[in-house]
Amino acid sequence: MATIYDIAKQANVSAMTVSRVINNTGRVSEKTRTKVKQVMEEMHYIPNSVARCLVTQESKVLSLLITDISNPFFTMMARGAEDMAHKYGYRLMFGNSDENLDKERQYVEMILSMRVDGVLFAPSNDMSIEHLRWLERQNVPFVLLDREVPGIACDTVLGDSRKGAQRLVRELIKRGHRRIALVNGLENVSTARERRLGYEDALVEAGLPIEENYMMSSSYVHDKQQFTLSHWLQVEPDKRPTAIFAANNMLAMSVLNKLEEEGVKVPEQISVASYDDLGMLEQVNPFLSVVSQPAYEFGQQGIQMLLERIRNRNQAPKSVKLPCEIHINRSVQDLSASTLIATY
Repeated sequence: MATIYDIAKQANVSAMTVSRVINNTGRVSEKTRTKVKQVMEEMHYIPNSVARCLVTQESKVLSLLITDISNPFFTMMARGAEDMAHKYGYRLMFGNSDENLDKERQYVEMILSMRVDGVLFAPSNDMSIEHLRWLERQNVPFVLLDREVPGIACDTVLGDSRKGAQRLVRELIKRGHRRIALVNGLENVSTARERRLGYEDALVEAGLPIEENYMMSSSYVHDKQQFTLSHWLQVEPDKRPTAIFAANNMLAMSVLNKLEEEGVKVPEQISVASYDDLGMLEQVNPFLSVVSQPAYEFGQQGIQMLLERIRNRNQAPKSVKLPCEIHINRSVQDLSASTLIATY
């Protein structure tokens, strides 16, 4: 493998001159710079990024730590972040925590050892505060994506979970649904708390009761979801939910699968709606009714905010709240147009 000394010898310059060309520092004539770069290319030279980091005090590497790459929302968010990082000359190092605090801790340790310039962080839950404190103590800039952590004052890129949930449940109520169940995320995740509040806001607004037996919680991550719908399906017809609101798309997939296993038709027997859509699967022939968020823009905005924080570490924390859209598709039956409700 070629070294800077091999490059210097071939280009007939000093090793210091080669170093200045690599790190874009010091005064080097354009003719010499071009010559050195040509030799580097001919010899397939790859600069030592660790050594360069020690010289320039920046790695040109950012980290993105999310909770579930199998979730289309986070997949598209990662795409937006990578595209924006690349635009500004940065590489993006990726990590997936699966909402597991031990796994998240391991990634944070790796991030600190790699001396990245900054971190985009979708925290597992409120207990991620310990890992964020590590980053603060090491003076590593970070921006939180999608979720907040109480006790941490920092830059955030968020959706309006409470308002989005309220608007979606309003649409269900507008279509004649009065018994609306909620399959929510765990209460130690900020978006789950906000979406429950939005669900309750819509019920109160419509003069409907908030009933605990119509609410349950499970992990947002598909592989960790353990819940049953049988207690809602086996009661008297006039007590069964006519609609289920799933607080994220992975929960919605589980709800749809469980209803199919029980032989319950959607939407003829139960309507289903979700926070976040199913990505590419739904674009050609939309079925699921959703609160849709601009996931790609989350990633873009996160990188832009992170780079601003890297340049100005003393500025006050900023927060961006991205808008959502409501799409009512075939998974919701309009009961207001008919008094007929299928039984099961």
